[in-house]
Amino acid sequence: MREIIWTYFATLEFKNIYLYYKLVASSKVADKFRKSILGATKKLSKSPLLGPIEENLIELKQEHRYLVEGKYKIIYRIIDDNIFIVDIFDCRQNPQKMKIHSSLK
Repeated sequence: MREIIWTYFATLEFKNIYLYYKLVASSKVADKFRKSILGATKKLSKSPLLGPIEENLIELKQEHRYLVEGKYKIIYRIIDDNIFIVDIFDCRQNPQKMKIHSSLK
């Protein structure tokens, strides 16, 4: 099984979305979001190639992949035996915004 590592940026995005739902909707909605995203990422440790290549990030030549969970894309990369979650991207946004933070340095 591969280790799942969250980048600092992905962790911030996850927390911001969670806190937004908690503030604007309810704790129940926020917890549902948290459980769905974390549940989806757990699948990657057993099946890292589960998500297709992210077409919007091909030009970075880093083989970003994604899973869709609700309104969100979980953007990740496979490096050696690790899976790096690099972004939680709201699919309702302009896909060009994805390029800003998905480059793992």
